[in-house]
Amino acid sequence: MTKKPFRLSPYQVQWLMVVGFVTIGYALYVRYFVIEFSTVALACDAGLQTLPCKARALATVLFKNSVFGIVALVIAGLNFIRPSIVLLTGGLIAACLGIVLYNIALSGLAIGLFILGFARPAPATA
Repeated sequence: MTKKPFRLSPYQVQWLMVVGFVTIGYALYVRYFVIEFSTVALACDAGLQTLPCKARALATVLFKNSVFGIVALVIAGLNFIRPSIVLLTGGLIAACLGIVLYNIALSGLAIGLFILGFARPAPATA
């Protein structure tokens, strides 16, 4: 019995596109309107306890410790060994957040590993 190669259905591709666009949109919002926007940064540094300030603090801790890139790389490695849509979705979220939020090197490697996960041998023809 031969194993079927991992292929995405059109619905799974659409799901990944929606997840990717929403993740990149949120990461861009956090980067440009919460982390780098001077008014919000000064207010948060002064002790304001709002949801954007908490998101700023969390994102700052995570990208300073390269958590986005490390998580994306680990999930990409698992997806390379045993591909699934769940791992691909989680890795896409981590890699998109890592690319936008300053973990470019590790997240870029993870994206490359995700692409290599699709490089499976073609099914044999009779």
